[in-house]
Amino acid sequence: MGARQRVPELQLVDRELARVAALEASFPGLTPTNYSAESPIDGRYNCIAYAANDTTQWWWPSDQSLGGHFWPPSAPKERTLDAFRIAFESLGYRTCVNGKREDEIEKVAIYVNEQGKPTHAARQLASGVWVSKMGPHVDIEHETPEAVGGHEDHGYGVVAIYMARQLASS
Repeated sequence: MGARQRVPELQLVDRELARVAALEASFPGLTPTNYSAESPIDGRYNCIAYAANDTTQWWWPSDQSLGGHFWPPSAPKERTLDAFRIAFESLGYRTCVNGKREDEIEKVAIYVNEQGKPTHAARQLASGVWVSKMGPHVDIEHETPEAVGGHEDHGYGVVAIYMARQLASS
């Protein structure tokens, strides 16, 4: 009798469990009780685009001829906190004091690494829950901005600035 094959459905479950374990190992602030995956894997957009509410393209301050990434024309094409702040200001955000939920206000958090270089952005929903795009992988909901923070090989660093804008009227 030859080697037994795993049932395709079980292989899918195995891959999903491995993905969850890798995500939680890379982001120790994420636990099974404080986040949930909210999308399939989609590499068309990144965390900066997702925080800007754009799921159609990758946002990064690089030479567009090299990678085809979008970056707001008003923002310098450099990986600095100031450039990222200006990029979000182009969407109507202004720097604010903290990430506490406020009625009718949408917030973003911009993270930096130990060198002060931007690494990530997360957006707060009207409910107060935060959402992040995890690289080219899944979108997640998480309870606090700190859940995806951290240093070295784990997490996106620390929140350097919060920004806020009025929610669009429905």
